[in-house]
Amino acid sequence: MADPSSYRPRPGEIPDSPGVYKFRDEHRRVIYVGKAKSLRQRLANYFQDLAGLHPRTRTMVTTAASVEWTVVSTEVEALQLEYSWIKEYDPRFNVKYRDDKSYPYLAVTMNEEYPRVQVMRGHKKKGVRYFGPYGHAWAIRDTVDLLLRVFPVRTCSAGVFKNAARTGRPCLLGYIGKCSAPCVGRVSEEEHRELAEEFCDFMAGRTGTYIRRLEQRMTDAAEEMEYERAARLRDDIEALRKAMEKSAVVLADATDADLIAVAEDELEAAVQIFHVRGGRVRGQRGWVTDKVEDVTTGALVEHALQQLYGEETGDSVPKEVLVPALPDPVEPVQQWLTDRRGANVSLRIPQRGDKKSLMETVARNAQQSLILHKTKRASDLTTRSRALEEISEALDLESAPLRIECYDISHLQGDDVVASMVVFEDGLSRKSEYRRFQIKGFEGQDDVRSMHEVITRRFRRYLAEKEKTGEWVDGDELTDLKDDEGRPKRFAYPPQLVVVDGGQPQVAAAKKALDELGIDDIAVCGLAKRLEEVWLPDEDDPVVLPRTSEGLYLLQRVRDEAHRFAITYQRAKRAKRFRASPLDDVPGLGETRKQALIKHFGSVKKLRSATIDQICEVPGIGRKTAETIAVALAQAAPAAPAVNTATGEIMEDTEDGTPGTTAGAPGDPVPAGAPDERRGQET
Repeated sequence: MADPSSYRPRPGEIPDSPGVYKFRDEHRRVIYVGKAKSLRQRLANYFQDLAGLHPRTRTMVTTAASVEWTVVSTEVEALQLEYSWIKEYDPRFNVKYRDDKSYPYLAVTMNEEYPRVQVMRGHKKKGVRYFGPYGHAWAIRDTVDLLLRVFPVRTCSAGVFKNAARTGRPCLLGYIGKCSAPCVGRVSEEEHRELAEEFCDFMAGRTGTYIRRLEQRMTDAAEEMEYERAARLRDDIEALRKAMEKSAVVLADATDADLIAVAEDELEAAVQIFHVRGGRVRGQRGWVTDKVEDVTTGALVEHALQQLYGEETGDSVPKEVLVPALPDPVEPVQQWLTDRRGANVSLRIPQRGDKKSLMETVARNAQQSLILHKTKRASDLTTRSRALEEISEALDLESAPLRIECYDISHLQGDDVVASMVVFEDGLSRKSEYRRFQIKGFEGQDDVRSMHEVITRRFRRYLAEKEKTGEWVDGDELTDLKDDEGRPKRFAYPPQLVVVDGGQPQVAAAKKALDELGIDDIAVCGLAKRLEEVWLPDEDDPVVLPRTSEGLYLLQRVRDEAHRFAITYQRAKRAKRFRASPLDDVPGLGETRKQALIKHFGSVKKLRSATIDQICEVPGIGRKTAETIAVALAQAAPAAPAVNTATGEIMEDTEDGTPGTTAGAPGDPVPAGAPDERRGQET
C-alpha cells in the first residue's frame, strides 16, 4: 500500500488548465482515468488527509504509485481524451458498464453491390445502415419476414448468392416472392438498390408514403378487375401494418430520441436506454456496473453517454437525449454530442407530458434490471459460499455463519417505535422466520435502548425454548409475536451471527444484552450505513471490507432487508393509529353498535356533543352504555386537525370517526406523529 505523499507532485507543478489525468500502480498499469476543468484543483483533492477521503477513493490513491496528466485546450477535448484512454487502458477503478447481453441490430449493407438485410452484432461498419438495437434476434427476423413481402431485398450470404448466380437458380425465397433474385438477373443492380433504399426509409419511420401507395395500387387493381393482384397488395398492406404494430407510437411528431434511466444503490447501478425513432420504440438495451468510485447520478449518466455514443457519428446520435440527471458541467458533454452528430443535440431532463411518462417507464425497467441482477447474483451458490467465507474471515469466526439475523429499529420522531428481525440462511432470505417487535420498555426515541430490549426479548425466548419443548409460559411478554391462532411464535434456532443496523453504540447494546443472558457463543457485528463499516464489540476501529467483497454485499443486503421490513411495519402501525376512532376505547361496545351510533349522529364530533338521553335513542344502546360512551368521549380530547400537505385541506372526522377532508389552508397544524415531512423522517 503506497503513501500518496510519496508521489504527490510538487506545488505549482500541476497546471491550472483543463486536462485528463491517469493514476498508475507500481507495475505501471493505469488504474484510474479522470478529466478536470482545472487539473490543479482536481488533483489536489486526491492528496488531502486520507481520513477525509471516501473509502473507495482512499483505496485508489493508496493503490496508485504515480500520477500523470495531459493538458488540453477545452473541456470537450478532455471528454474525448478521457473516453479514448478508458477504452485503451480499461482502468479498474473507473465505472465500467457490463453489457447484460450483446444487442443485435437490423443491418442493411448499403456498401455492397447488392445490399443485404441481416442481423449484426458488435462494432458498426462504415457504409452499413443500422436499425435498433433490438432485445432479441428473433424480433428482427419476424420484422424482416413481414417486410420482405413488400421489399424483397436480398438476405442470403455471399456464398449462397454466388452459387445461385453460377447455377442460374435462385434460392427458396426467390421462388416464393420474398426475394427479388438479383442473383439470376430478375432485377438490375439499380432496381435492387432502390428496393433496399425503400426498405431503409420504411424502417426509419417514413411509413405513411408506402402504405398510401399500396392502397392506391390495390384500388386501381380492383377497378381493373385484377382481383388476384389486389388481394396480394391487400396482404402486403397487412404485413406492413403488422410490422408497424410491433413498435407502437410513444412520442408524437415522429420524434427521434434516446431515453436513459439509472437505478442505483450503494454498490451497483443499472442503466436502461430506450431508442425512439420516428416516435416509436425501436429497441432497448441495458447495462449493470459496479460503483467502484463515489459517483453521482449525473456522473453515471455521463459515463453511459460516453459508452453509448463514443463510436457513433451522424444520425446514430439522435436529436434529443433525455436523462434523469445532467452531468456537471453539462456544456462540454452537450457540445461533444453535437460534434458526434454534426448537428445540435438537446440533452435535458423531461419535465412533463409523454416524454416524462416514457422516462418513468424506462426508470421502472432500470429498477427491475437491477433487482434481477441482484437476484441472480444472490442465488448463485458459489457466490454465496464465497460471501459467507469472507464474512467468517473478516470477523474471525470459527465457521461460516450459515444463519444470520439482522435487527433494525424504526420510528417517526419517537412515535410508533418498532423493530424488525430478518433471517438469512445459507445466504438466502428466510421470510417465514422474520419477526417484528413493538418497543414496550420505555417511551420516546432511543435506538440503543430499543436494540437492547429487542435482543433481550428475542434471546430470552430462545433460552426458554431451549429449556423445554412446551409453549412459552410468560404470556404477558412479547404479545405482539403471536401467530394467526394466537399462540406465541418460537425462537428455537440460534444464529451464528447477529447483525445490527448501526455503529458502536448499537453493537455495544446488543452485546450487553447477550452477556446479561449468559450467551457467549453468538457473534455480533454492526453495519454503519454512511461508510459501510463493520463494527465489532469492544473494538475502537471498524473492519473495512473491500469494496468488491461478496461478504460486504451480503451484509448490505441483509441490513437493507431488515430496514425495509421495519419501515413497512412502522408505517402500518402509524396508518392504523390514524384510522383509530375514540369509540374503540369504549368497553363492551362492539362493531355493530359503533356503526349504529355513527349512522344515527353522522360523525363522532356530533356524538361527542350529544346528551345521554339523545344517545339512548340509538337502538341497542341502554342508559348505562350511553353514560360510558359519554364519559369515554369526554376524556378523549379531540385531536388537532390533520392537514393534507399536497392540497392544504384540513382532515376532519368522517362518519366512522377517522380523519376525513374539508376545505382548509396550508399551514394548519399537523397532529403529532402524522406522516408529514415537516415532522421528520422515518428511521
